[in-house]
Amino acid sequence: MTAVTPDLLSRFDIPGPRYTSFPTADRFVEAFGPDDYTLALQQRKSYSGARPLPLSLYIHVPFCESLCYYCACNKIVTKHHEKGAQYLDYLRREVAMHTAHCGKGQVVSQLHLGGGTPTFFNDDELRQLMALMREHFKLDPAGEYSVEVDPRTVSNERLLALKEMGFNRLSFGVQDFDPDVQKAVHRVQPAEQVFALVAEARRLGFVSINVDLIYGLPKQTPQSFARTLEQVNALRPDRIALYAYAHLPERFKPQRRIESADLPMGQDKLNMLSSAIDAFMGAGYVYVGMDHFALPDDSLAIAKRQGRLHRNFQGYSTQPDCDLIALGVSAIGKVGATYSQNVKTLEEYYDAIDAGQLPVQRGLALSRDDMVRRAVIMAVMCQGAVLFEPMEQAWLISFREYFAPEMKALDEMQKNGLLTCDEEGFQVTALGWFFVRGVAMLFDRYLQADKTRARFSRII
Repeated sequence: MTAVTPDLLSRFDIPGPRYTSFPTADRFVEAFGPDDYTLALQQRKSYSGARPLPLSLYIHVPFCESLCYYCACNKIVTKHHEKGAQYLDYLRREVAMHTAHCGKGQVVSQLHLGGGTPTFFNDDELRQLMALMREHFKLDPAGEYSVEVDPRTVSNERLLALKEMGFNRLSFGVQDFDPDVQKAVHRVQPAEQVFALVAEARRLGFVSINVDLIYGLPKQTPQSFARTLEQVNALRPDRIALYAYAHLPERFKPQRRIESADLPMGQDKLNMLSSAIDAFMGAGYVYVGMDHFALPDDSLAIAKRQGRLHRNFQGYSTQPDCDLIALGVSAIGKVGATYSQNVKTLEEYYDAIDAGQLPVQRGLALSRDDMVRRAVIMAVMCQGAVLFEPMEQAWLISFREYFAPEMKALDEMQKNGLLTCDEEGFQVTALGWFFVRGVAMLFDRYLQADKTRARFSRII
């Protein structure tokens, strides 16, 4: 990290997308609607034939009992748990609409329940939800079935119930163990509570446990965050997701409760990132990429070693580049060469389903150029390398001609030690991984044409 100089930060630590997709969601258009999405589902059914394409499911549960000030997710803060039953009923109807178009019984190899707080649902509602999935889809016994868990909303008994429902992976939202930071973001959860829950989850046999952390939160200092890192290493989760806090109060109302003066800046944030990478790699974790770490025997680390890593709307994934059916308010999915996003409010969601219509608000049908650029950007984000010949064979292009302007821009990054380039391709360096989003941005023609990037978080 000593190689990350102030000059490099001033030139390359710029706002940019996280590239969980390309094109990014801000490029979706309302001209793409329910009819377009319906056609994509029908085409999936016709293309599947005797060898069904891989399928992943994402279900968004928007409800939270309390507000976390840093949150930029689509959520509804309420203590009225009866809203969960109504939402589940509409999810049931949305699922039925999907399978009416793409067919029942399609094999699912990955399911993720996110939010909001999925454990806002009580155990009976969660059982109904998983029964609904099994009624309409065939869940692969070897699949990955994960749920995001707020430690404040679960007990040992709830963990057992989740295991019995078929979930085999858990993601705990920790963010920071420091009490002052927790108070500043309105999310107080003692470390002892998290340690006890993780120990119980291991005893119950969950295959993989993830912990989410955020650096750059109010009241954080390099010293306080170092203590959190020590505790996380002692906890030793299978995976760690380390995110940079993006302070965008003009876009996300809850963040207006955070005092800008309390936020660590520049060099302090860089020191936190540096110390996290050193601490986790020193403890034996594999740096999967950008914001993810995993123990060497975790499937994410194995996928990284074997070149099978992919990226989807939930981040890095071991699954192949598969279709993703997204259910619930604001959920984003991918079917064939299309992206789609559901409406963002409960009222719109309920109205659409009451009208017998899939609740798609916007989306995008990818062009061939989009798909070529997506292949390059995902190779950068997942492997940190692009080989010219495989890209040329896959897309019938001359890489250097097709991306002539981008190749010139790569020269500047090579001069600054962020990547190396030769006749076969280019490779992101260890230093370059800190700015990997910036490398990917060079191939984003939408972003290059639109220099207004304030809507994105900074790279570091």
